[in-house]
Amino acid sequence: MSTSPTIVSIGEPLIEFNRPKEGDGRTWLQGFGGDSQNVAIAAARQGAAAGYITSVGQDWMGDAFLALWQAEGVDASTVTRHPTAPTGVSFVTHGASGHKFDYLRKGSAASLMTPDGVPKDYIAGARFLHVSAIGQAISADARAACDRAIAIARAAGVKVSYDTNLRLRLWDLEMAREKIHATIPKCDIALPSLDDSQQLTGLSAPEEIADFYLKLGAPLVALKMGSEGALLALPGRRIRVEPHRVRSVDATGAGDTFDGAFLARLLEGDDPETAARYANVAAALSTTGYGAVTPIPRKDAVMAALKRRP
Repeated sequence: MSTSPTIVSIGEPLIEFNRPKEGDGRTWLQGFGGDSQNVAIAAARQGAAAGYITSVGQDWMGDAFLALWQAEGVDASTVTRHPTAPTGVSFVTHGASGHKFDYLRKGSAASLMTPDGVPKDYIAGARFLHVSAIGQAISADARAACDRAIAIARAAGVKVSYDTNLRLRLWDLEMAREKIHATIPKCDIALPSLDDSQQLTGLSAPEEIADFYLKLGAPLVALKMGSEGALLALPGRRIRVEPHRVRSVDATGAGDTFDGAFLARLLEGDDPETAARYANVAAALSTTGYGAVTPIPRKDAVMAALKRRP
């Protein structure tokens, strides 16, 4: 019998420092980020068994992440600790155009992951492997490790979910486009966001973008559109998921919350439309507080919000 969690995510965790909009400009809230680890926590908070593949430093930040994952019930049994490389750091600020990221991540422990360190049996025993384009972008070694994880999953019949998260500080648009578009045919669920996809595809309309990813080979596309909800696309079918209105203060990690909640609900037996409506509410609720992890809602809060919807 497999001892793997049902959802396994791979990538880079980032200690987060978030500066609130209404603050004094000098006060930062320390939290946790990194899109792939946000997905694992979001899934766990919806009741799914989630695990994480990464490497952290032998520093207070690595200690903090291990304590966080233990508290959240995210399996970290395959997480390694690099003897000299640090855990990465992100800084989140807010302005008229939304939230902005700055990083101290070059040479991070996670960026030094290699294909040889990817745990084959751990992935093969899961039901979903979640991968992000950020994990592919942080270094050539990490990119190869993500590719190795996807190959293991596909060979074992494990479904692959893929977020096209675009960070142009990590690689240029042409390189990102080439790698992301080559990965889409290898995934079972594509989880792009509208703004990233507009840059990657050169298209603007959500329906055109969904068609583009379906034609590349993704059998299911959940296009995240922020305050405009989501568009779920399958061959021959389009489902518009209406937005869930909240008083949003920080959208950091909202797309990751959608990803983790969506996968968790699919594992619970929801059809894709029902899972997407749940995930859309979870993502909206996650924007009502500061930070990527702290405001991620738990299952009871999402269910309560769904019941209140007209």
